[in-house]
Amino acid sequence: MSEEIMKEPPPAQNGVQVTLQTVYLKDSSYESPNGPRLPGNQTWEPKFQLNMNTTAEDIGPDIREVLLTITLEAKQGETTLYLVEVKQAGVFPYAREVVSDLITKGGFPNFLLPLVNFDALYQQAADSGQPQTGAVN
Repeated sequence: MSEEIMKEPPPAQNGVQVTLQTVYLKDSSYESPNGPRLPGNQTWEPKFQLNMNTTAEDIGPDIREVLLTITLEAKQGETTLYLVEVKQAGVFPYAREVVSDLITKGGFPNFLLPLVNFDALYQQAADSGQPQTGAVN
């Protein structure tokens, strides 16, 4: 086992310090009307619709819950192959695992969500004067 030396975190910008309290799966939904069967014995050529949305809610003094909602739909022509919705609060990269796990357990090929830089999206929204909640399509 190796030992890591913990350094003090750098000073917070503008006097604000963010500390992760917990990470949890708040809600998930998986729908696959026909299971892993493709319509008319077609080859695997789905079209994907991915939506991501973040919201934040004050839940106590100096405590804020940040929620990431991911909705992923796979369609082949007009047929819905699967629809996945995951609501994850806390550290967002873990939501990739939940979405991937639901899809592969449904019998479909693995789907990894693209990496998203939420800090950059937040800064972009702040710079443009948009509200601090938003969607990524």
